[in-house]
Amino acid sequence: MTAPEQVAAWTDLPIRPDLAGRRPYGAPQLEVAVRLNTNENPYPPSAALVDDIARAVAAAAAGLNRYPDRDVIALRTALAGYLGHGLTSAHTWAANGSNEIILQLMQVFGGPGRRALGFEPSYSMHPMIAQTTATQWIPAERSGDFRLDADYARTVVRQHQPDVVFLTSPNNPTGTATPLDVVEAVCEVAPGMVAVDEAYAEFARDQKATALTLLPRYPRLVVIRTMSKAFALAGARIGYLAAAPPVVQSLQLVRLPYHLSAVSQAVALAALRHAGELLSSVEAIRAERDRLVTDLRAIGLQAAESDTNFVLFGRFADRRAIWEALLDRGVLIREPALPSWLRVTVGTAAETASFRSELTSLVAGQPDVVLP
Repeated sequence: MTAPEQVAAWTDLPIRPDLAGRRPYGAPQLEVAVRLNTNENPYPPSAALVDDIARAVAAAAAGLNRYPDRDVIALRTALAGYLGHGLTSAHTWAANGSNEIILQLMQVFGGPGRRALGFEPSYSMHPMIAQTTATQWIPAERSGDFRLDADYARTVVRQHQPDVVFLTSPNNPTGTATPLDVVEAVCEVAPGMVAVDEAYAEFARDQKATALTLLPRYPRLVVIRTMSKAFALAGARIGYLAAAPPVVQSLQLVRLPYHLSAVSQAVALAALRHAGELLSSVEAIRAERDRLVTDLRAIGLQAAESDTNFVLFGRFADRRAIWEALLDRGVLIREPALPSWLRVTVGTAAETASFRSELTSLVAGQPDVVLP
């Protein structure tokens, strides 16, 4: 038997028991005409931004024999300026996507013997990262319309006394925003950290209802953001947070050496120089989102109110059949971890029109597939 034939399958390896049998996170990456499954911004960077990024990367490339700025000071300063609210570089931290931010938070404040709590359905990476850091995950239920009530949230946190609480606003996959009174209620009773994941904040209707406004009052509050969505930089993998300086300092205990490359930092800084241009697409996406909600309801479907760049809709007797039928017609959407529901990202006007047309045809041809 040759050496390659002797290699065992990965399932035969001595994997941690709590990870055995799990599947890695991921969404299908398929080449189709209309790809609306991963909540990307459908508008690519402008030629001016591409040129600026190219110049910035070229400058960084000239020094790639040296390690990058370990503390990411220039980028943190620029991020603080973008966020406002009196923040400085001492209040911000950046990493490879918001998922690495979440991972670092859990490495510092979670771990063996500790517990994290979230209100589900919500972002599936929160419990996955909890598990990979050996943190016990406590799932709490949302109401039937996917919203959260301050009294309920307060009661749940008091009952479980978690070391970390995750609140997602606007929430993925439901699209619903979390009122600030809910965040305040949780911060008042949480014994540990409160992490508010605001990955879709720029798409929210009320731009003033951000947990950034609460940071001066709650030193254990963390607000997580990303440049993947509104900034249309999903391919650059830049996530960041705002928190009290001691929180930022604590994350540096677990960051890997020189964790954010010089190229990544250069790209993010260039994008922030073009923030106004990049965010100009947000209003168009919001308008298309609201039209989509109206149109989905008009063909007899339920559609959750959304403050994001996607819409959760249903309910279907066989959602897989609808998903596959759309894919056969060149439209890729998402099957969230929420039975009988589907999720669609708001694309360009043409992409959304294609989705709307194909779905309308499917529903009209199979009326029994829609649950009453």
